[in-house]
Amino acid sequence: MSKEKNTTTAFDSIKNQVLDSIDSFIYTKDLSGKYTYANQAVLDLFEKSLADVVGFDDSHFFDLALSKQLQINDRLVMDQAIRIESEESNFIKAKNEMHIYKVVKKPLYNSKGIVNGMCGISTDITAEKKLQEQLNEQSYLLDTMLNNIDAHIYVKDCERTFLYVNSRVAELFGDRAENIIGKKDTDVLPKEMAEHFYQSDQQVFETNKKQVIEESTQTEAGDICHYISTKVPFNQPDKLPALIGFSTDVTELFNLKEKFKQLANTDPLTNLYNRRFFTEQAGKEYQRAKRYSLSMTLISIDIDHFKSINDQYGHPVGDQVLIEVAKQLQANLRQTDILARIGGEEFSILLPETSSQSAMAFAERIREEQSKLKIIGDWQGEIKLSVSIGVSSFLPSDEAFDALFSRADKALYQAKNSGRNKVFYL
Repeated sequence: MSKEKNTTTAFDSIKNQVLDSIDSFIYTKDLSGKYTYANQAVLDLFEKSLADVVGFDDSHFFDLALSKQLQINDRLVMDQAIRIESEESNFIKAKNEMHIYKVVKKPLYNSKGIVNGMCGISTDITAEKKLQEQLNEQSYLLDTMLNNIDAHIYVKDCERTFLYVNSRVAELFGDRAENIIGKKDTDVLPKEMAEHFYQSDQQVFETNKKQVIEESTQTEAGDICHYISTKVPFNQPDKLPALIGFSTDVTELFNLKEKFKQLANTDPLTNLYNRRFFTEQAGKEYQRAKRYSLSMTLISIDIDHFKSINDQYGHPVGDQVLIEVAKQLQANLRQTDILARIGGEEFSILLPETSSQSAMAFAERIREEQSKLKIIGDWQGEIKLSVSIGVSSFLPSDEAFDALFSRADKALYQAKNSGRNKVFYL
């Protein structure tokens, strides 16, 4: 018996040494809640000896008014004979601090299988919880910022999988962010659109450098949306290469820019090109004709007796006449022809790669159609008009487009001086 007792004593000593070497808090309690065992970690926490802990309940070590879950969990374990795994926030008197623990508590049984106490293992997760709270706060702050920035922000790896999208991207794709993250762009976008965006993605992965590009997409309604996208390499150890994309919707700005561009190039009354744009385009066509020895013809058109129309009916009616003449001219154009209002009642049509014979036939058709044009409005009667037309073709000896323009203008005045409603070639 003495040998068995010594063996048991030795085993208990080793067991206690093992339990005391563990950083977790290990303890047992009886049905009244008094400690029957506490390892060294518990004693250090309470700043007590084992004799000052065993036989005492938690009211000596915790502020129970601030540690209510502790007692609730203890009673559930012992009253209902169940295992509890939970978190507890306990105020330790010795430390004068609140600590958060992850606890596992199980009932203890006597030889008859009746609950006679409980054992528990508690792990202090206070620092971990504080760090998690900080991370959660930072994550919330970051999400709030990213979701309220006026840009579409996303992270995508080289296998085209979305790792993150903000709410603007989710809204654009018509789904929730959590349903997009983890999916490939081909799973959430139409194939053509996904391929369009991936072209610039590839530039980032191939060069490992920031790319700034203009991107355009078409909505289901047929509207064109324009974006300025900045894509930056985002590489992490042991992970696939990725990129962070920032896409700003500049559709409104693009449309405004196009509108200003149109206003700069367009006559506001007739919506034809203005003299500045016509001269610019004509200069380019002149250079092309000269370089490749191509034919090119210019037609100058002037409305006959336009001043008398203004004098008799007023300028608003004169404006209406200009609009109707412009519409009639536009109806006869080819896609390559350039029509402009040069000024006042004068118009010009540049005909690239067109011979003088074809241009004269075209000019004659214009003259006839304009003479048949009848303009009816709120005024009494109808306005009938005619036009005089000058035609001239590009010559290899021409040193600039101005030479061609000057000849067409002289031909126009010959038509007017010859009685008007005529076509002259020079």
